[in-house]
Amino acid sequence: MKAKFEKPIQIEDGDNFKMVLSKYGALALDKQENLSDLIGETLGDLDIEKGIISFGDMEMPIQILGFFSEQSNQWSWAWDNESIGFDDRLIQSARQMKAIGDEFNIPEFNSAVITGDINECHALAMTTISVLNLDGYYAVSEDGLDIFVAIESDLIKENDSVQKFRNTFAIFQKNFKVFPRIAFEGYTKLKGYIYKPHDDFAVAKIGESRIIVGFTERGNVTHIQMLVEED
Repeated sequence: MKAKFEKPIQIEDGDNFKMVLSKYGALALDKQENLSDLIGETLGDLDIEKGIISFGDMEMPIQILGFFSEQSNQWSWAWDNESIGFDDRLIQSARQMKAIGDEFNIPEFNSAVITGDINECHALAMTTISVLNLDGYYAVSEDGLDIFVAIESDLIKENDSVQKFRNTFAIFQKNFKVFPRIAFEGYTKLKGYIYKPHDDFAVAKIGESRIIVGFTERGNVTHIQMLVEED
């Protein structure tokens, strides 16, 4: 069931990176699971000149987001590419994220180089594909660099099962440093489901099914309950 909301999920003045990841990250994990379902264990073959990534016989257009150097523990955004010379058509998504960083003063998006580990790079890629409504991302290791590319392809199909929604949220709020209550609201609304907040719990209405998440006063998860519509 799709729904309209008085307050849609969007980046707002005062949001920091943790808030943006909280709002958009669970949907990104959802998208990554869709990509994984499609490609399985097949490794991606990146062709930057053609602007595609191949998984066996499947070819998908890409946007270059950035790259990570394990030697220096640094992420470099693709929009700052004077020394590399990426084709401008392949870095439009990265440029969009810089513009968002400039508008909302989020240094993770508008700083050319960020010191961190590989997990932080995945978090940057996750926020990007959700904020820009892309279909997934993939990291390819080449010459000591992990190149992160965003993918947009009709070959990637959505799995909208209630079980997947429940499991994706549970994994996301456990494994990422986010605000769980905000993450649940963001994931629910971005999927187009009805969100019902209460004092110590919130409900996602997925058709006639329900996901109920309990929260502490500080917004941490106490329990996740799934009520599935019987066929």
